[in-house]
This record gives sequence, structure tokens and C-alpha cells, in this order.
Amino acid sequence: MSAEEHTVVVECVDSRVPSTRMTREQKKAIFAGSLGNAVEYLDWGIYAALAPVFAGQFFPKGDPTTAFLSTLAIFAVGFFMRPLGGLVLGAYADRYGRKKALSLTISLMSVGGLAIAVCPTYEQIGVFSPLVLLMARLVQAFSAGGEWPSSVSYIIENAAPGRRAFAGSFQQVSTAGGMLLASLIALAVTSVLNDQQMHAFGWRIAFAIAAAMGLVVLWLRVRTQESQHFDDADLSGKTHKPVTKLFAEHKMSMLRVIGITVPGAIIYYLWITSMPGYASTTTGLDLDMALLANSITVFLFMLLLPLGGLLSDRFGRKPTFLAFLIGFMLYAWPAYRLIESGGFWTLLLVELIGVVLLVGNSANVAAIYAELFPTAVRTTGTGLPYASAVALFGGTAPYFTTWLASIGHQDKIWIYIVASALIGMVTILTMSEGAKKGTLD
Repeated sequence: MSAEEHTVVVECVDSRVPSTRMTREQKKAIFAGSLGNAVEYLDWGIYAALAPVFAGQFFPKGDPTTAFLSTLAIFAVGFFMRPLGGLVLGAYADRYGRKKALSLTISLMSVGGLAIAVCPTYEQIGVFSPLVLLMARLVQAFSAGGEWPSSVSYIIENAAPGRRAFAGSFQQVSTAGGMLLASLIALAVTSVLNDQQMHAFGWRIAFAIAAAMGLVVLWLRVRTQESQHFDDADLSGKTHKPVTKLFAEHKMSMLRVIGITVPGAIIYYLWITSMPGYASTTTGLDLDMALLANSITVFLFMLLLPLGGLLSDRFGRKPTFLAFLIGFMLYAWPAYRLIESGGFWTLLLVELIGVVLLVGNSANVAAIYAELFPTAVRTTGTGLPYASAVALFGGTAPYFTTWLASIGHQDKIWIYIVASALIGMVTILTMSEGAKKGTLD
């Protein structure tokens, strides 16, 4: 074979097999895009983990369950600001760049966290206290609506074609890292401080730490480079309209994002975000022990995510995502029956099995979403439907399940999970496989 023929063969092979080699610059970009996401979700995790503690500070005292449900209601309402953030900040990222959008989102999240940390209590300013809490949550929700899709676009656009799920898994590692850090901070303050100190000021320390960390990440993001894929598309500063283009040409892809997000959002927020508060409230398990179980679980989850990404790149998005769905359809009922027995070790076992299955979702979604859209609408196309689905299903999941348990129907929660998994199954089975796709559009 001549040298010319050999070159042609290599080029043909390369066109069929996406490259898995990432340069140093690509690795640095993925790290920069992932790191700030941890701080974004640190605030969310602290809110969920310490809600049973500070609920009485923002609402009239007397009924701890009602105060806790009211605090979770604000948690849920905040999620309905996320679609607006996905729309506005997503379009901003598609027009002016991922870097500028990511710097803005971390700034907004830090401002919201600081507002919660210094907010006076209900006894001090009355009804204005829950109003400040609500406004802070709305700002953070708006920020999160743009953060997630902007970081997805930035990371996937900087990944080697054959390592998109692997690279995208680190976006989820950072999300879980934020949740883990939130759990550890909550565990630290609840372990060091007594109940009176926790209710007086301990919960404020956790929110203040999160706000300070946001400043560090803002500094890092300002120093990062723009996505080369975005630069090559030459979109910055143009008058193109991402939202108009999205609804005109990509409606089916948006529906698929929603179908994929429904089971992931519900199960993620039940298993990763609200499980300590749920277990503590419904079974009487000490909150610090529930937080310890959650911390161990999330740490394992972080270790497994890159492996899940590699499996997705090797075997495909569809089989690995289906493993997550089928697994939870079979596991949901026995999991919630086990939680009823209370106890640290039972809760730890339930959470560990759940996060192993959840890897099939979290290691996949960044690559699945990004492969559905071209560069011109990638962030908006991911952000708007994703945030809408999370608002409707993820944000309300902790409230809904806690309410079910409060009226004696915790034995029905598994039906909610199975129904969401069926939606995801119908969606993924109607999609083409994205793992073999070469360069992004």
C-alpha cells in the first residue's frame, strides 16, 4: 500500500471512529467549565439539607412540619424561575459566548446566597423575612437556569468527539461535588454546634461560606478562554435570534430534552438533594446521621460518574440510560419500604444502590443534550426545556414526597418514580444513538 493510499484509509477510519484523544487545552477548559458548577449547587444543597433547621426562622413558630413544608414550597417555587433563566441566559450564551454567561451566573448565585445568610428572622421583620428568602431563591433559580446549559455547552464543545460523555460527566461530578460539600458543611455545623446555636446562627455560616466560594470561582471563570467551537462558529455579536430559530427548527429536540429530564430530575432530587431531610422528618433519624449517610453516598457517586461516561462513550447513550430507567422501575418500591425502618445503615444502603443506578442518567445527559442541537442554539435549546422540566418535576419532588409521607402515603412514592421512568424510556427509545456522532453541528 502506498503512502497516499494509507493516508486515505486512515482518514476514512478517523471519520467513522470519533477521536478520544484530548489536548491539554481541552482538559483545562473542561476543568474550568466544571469547577464553578460545584458552587452553583452548593447553595441549593445547603438549602435542602438545612431546611429543617432554619425553617422556623422564616415562618411563625408552632408547627415544625408546616414551617418545613413552607420552606420546601419556596424551594419548589424558585424552580419556576429556572426556565426564564434558561431562556434569557441561554440566548445570551448563544449570542455572546459561554464564558460571559458563566461569569454572570456565578455572580448572581453568590448574591442570592449572601442575602439568605444575612436575612433577619420572622420575629425581627415579620412577613418580610420569607419574602427576602423567596427573592433570594428566585435570583438563584434564574442563575441556575442559565448555569447548567452554559456549562454543558462549554464542556461538550471542548471535548474530543469520542469522549463527550466522559467530559460531560465531570459537569455532573461538579454538581455532585457541590452537593457533597453542602452535606459536609451542614454536617460540620450540626456536629460542632448545639441545637440552639444552629437555629440562632449556625445555618447562616453555611450560606456565607457558599457566597465566599462564589467569588473565588468568579475569578477563575474570568480567566478562562471562550469555547473554540463557539469562536469557530463566528456567532458572537451577530443579530441572529436563538429563541426564534429554536422554536422554528428544533421543537422535537426540545421535547426530547424534557422527556429525558423528567426521570433524572425527580430521582436526582429525591436521592441526592432531599433524602437527608426526608429521612430525618419521616423516620426520626438524627439529621447529622442522615447527612453523614448522604455524604458517603455522594462521594461514591462522584467516583462512579467518569466511569459511567466512559461506558456511554463505549457502548452508547441508549443502553446505559435504559439501565438507569429499568433499574429504578424495579428498585423504587423496595427502597422506600426499607427507608421506613429508619436507621443509619438502612438509609446508607438505600442511597448507595440508588446512586449506582443514577450514574446511567447523570453521566449521560450532558452529551445527550448537546448532541441534539447545533452551536447557534445549543445553550438555549438545552436550557429552556431542561429548566422547565426541572421546575415542574425536580423542584416539586421533595415537597410532593414529604407531603405524601405527612398524610401517611409514603408507600405510594414508588409509583411516582416508575411513572417518570416510563416517560424517559419512551423518549430514549425514539432517539438515534449519539455516541457514534463525529463532530458537533
